[in-house]
Amino acid sequence: MPRTFRSLPVALVLLLAGCSSAYYGAMEKMGVAKRDILADRVDKTREAQADAKQQFANALQHFQAVTKADGGDLQKKYEDMSREFERSESRAKEVRSRIAAVEDVAEALFREWRNELAQYTNASLRADSQRQLDSTRRRYDALLVLMRRSAERMDPVLATFRDQVLYLKHNLNARALAQLDSTNRALEGDITRLIADMENAIKEAEKFVKELKPTG
Repeated sequence: MPRTFRSLPVALVLLLAGCSSAYYGAMEKMGVAKRDILADRVDKTREAQADAKQQFANALQHFQAVTKADGGDLQKKYEDMSREFERSESRAKEVRSRIAAVEDVAEALFREWRNELAQYTNASLRADSQRQLDSTRRRYDALLVLMRRSAERMDPVLATFRDQVLYLKHNLNARALAQLDSTNRALEGDITRLIADMENAIKEAEKFVKELKPTG
């Protein structure tokens, strides 16, 4: 039984890889190359990051407004904060999912490109294609670093959001709001850094897509 459980992750990876290969093969038969899929997925990731950036900024403003407000229905304030946290968490999951999809097709594209280099009979053309592959790979690697960094920045922000929501849930009183207000400065700093990283990743994604797509 333990052996069966250990083999499940490997089997799952092979199954997912097979599904991806079949999908890319079907798309190629319809005239959609892996390069086009990569450009589309990078663009979708850029959009997801832009949405997440806006959501985190909105959540911070909302949290600050709730913790600074005097009186009112504390249960409603908790529900509002909980809803903003859930929205932020959902945006974060979308970003991570998009990045994973980018990585999947990128590795398939670069693997295919490397394998096809051996098919050249013209040494000059093969060398030029190798240079293009190396250049595209470097730009992609730089973009991936930025996308991953901005995704990782979401984790401490979400952790702080979660703490605030749980604290208010367990302490529905004015003192709890005052305590949460004291944590907002650190949270603001985390979100400022997160937004800066997301903006850098968004800009790099836009450049990468423009360079990857053929002109005309």
